[in-house]
Amino acid sequence: MFEGEKTFVFWIGLIILALVSVYLFGISWWMLVVWDEYMDRLTMLKYQVPTFVGGVVFILVGLYMMKSGVKRKVE
Repeated sequence: MFEGEKTFVFWIGLIILALVSVYLFGISWWMLVVWDEYMDRLTMLKYQVPTFVGGVVFILVGLYMMKSGVKRKVE
């Protein structure tokens, strides 16, 4: 899928994708394992919806940058 010469845009997209993936893993780990007893899970999920939606948008942006940052070889 990413065959060809990788440009600067590809590497920036890869960094964005990696950082957002780590961030979303941390948020989901906190919600599933380290959740506080004073708040039920549905309320916590309601407060984290913007985080998840923003994370998915940034994942899509990173993937698009990676896709558009590859120079194809003309054969």
